[in-house]
Parts: sequence; structure tokens; C-alpha cells
Amino acid sequence: MRKPQTVEALERLGRVQLSKSFFMREFLYSEISQIEGIPNIPDDPDLAIAAGKMLCEQVLEPIQDALGRISVRSAFRACTVNAKGAENKNQYNCASNESSYAGHIWDIRSKKGYMGATACIIVTSFIPYYDRTQDWTALAWWIHDHIPHYANMVFYPKLAAFNISWYEALERSKVIYSYVKNPHTKKAGYLTHQGMDNYLGSHEEYYQEFIQELQIAK
Repeated sequence: MRKPQTVEALERLGRVQLSKSFFMREFLYSEISQIEGIPNIPDDPDLAIAAGKMLCEQVLEPIQDALGRISVRSAFRACTVNAKGAENKNQYNCASNESSYAGHIWDIRSKKGYMGATACIIVTSFIPYYDRTQDWTALAWWIHDHIPHYANMVFYPKLAAFNISWYEALERSKVIYSYVKNPHTKKAGYLTHQGMDNYLGSHEEYYQEFIQELQIAK
């Protein structure tokens, strides 16, 4: 597929079904694109679609099947959109283009030639638990224990929104990082990565209460 140059072509891209629940269109919205007037359209739609399908099928669908509706906050970024975000980092909090390849920039492979894709999402069912406890680690540990194909997660304060990534080659350690203090340690930063004592094994004790509340609500 060529880069869309018309409304009709962009509509056609938006109608691409990435998985049973997700279509490409919902991953193309960007506040930076809207405010700065920069089209958020992939230069390589086929690569963006391929990476997006893996993110949706391997990561997002399993989360949604188990925990309920996912809301997509931010996902694909065209290079021009991400560059504007990186240029105004204090305002838009975007990393450089190079570090975003195979991340938020779905349509360019990583330095090592691998596909990848990142989306910032909210798990709607988690909001009441998070509002009451401020314990984002319950969701992080549940995903770590149940979604084997995630590559990394980064948590943010509002609504426990978090970036979650799929990466073609998981030669790297899975990483969970947060800008929100961990209520158990009173520190922000890394929750886990390979080499930490808490990386392996079950972490059910941290999310058991959330899952019980979710089951009752159902």
C-alpha cells in the first residue's frame, strides 16, 4: 500500500482491521498532529500495519479479553509528528525519532532491523481500583504474569495510562518503568527488569484484590 495522499486512500488505510477488535484508524489520532497541523500518516503503511497487527493480536487483544475495554490514548506517530514532539519535549514528552523507531514510530524498523509498535492505553476497568489505591503495580504485574509477548511498559499518573510495546525480537529484558511512585516502595522508576529479584515467578499477591473486584463487578 502506498502512503495515502487522498481522503479516500486514508479512509482505506483506516479500515484495515488489525485484530478482531481494533482497526488502524483508532491508532492514527494524535493531539500533536491536530494542534500542529502535521498529518499523522505512515510513510510505509504495510510495515505499520504488520507491526500494528502484532501489537494488537499478541498484546492488546489478550488484555482486553481478560480485563475489558481498552482505550487507546496515543499510538502510531509519523516521523514528522514525533519530531515535533521531541523538539518540544517539555510540552509533548516525546523521545527522539531514532529512539522511537519500532516504538511509537511503527513504520521504521529498529537499528537491528526488527519491527515493533507501541501504544499508550488505559484499561477502563482498572480506573476505580487505581483511583482508590493509586496502586498501578497491580495492573503492571498482572500483565507481566499473563501477557508473554509484551516488550516493555511505562506508566504515567493520569488514569494509570501506560505505554505498552510489542517487539519482534525479545533479545532484550522485559522492562516495567513508572513515573508514578510505587505505593509499596514509595519510589518511582523501575518496577522490574531482568536481573532484579522480582523478575521471575508469580506476582499474584499484588493484583489478587483487583481481579477479585473485577470478577464481582462482572
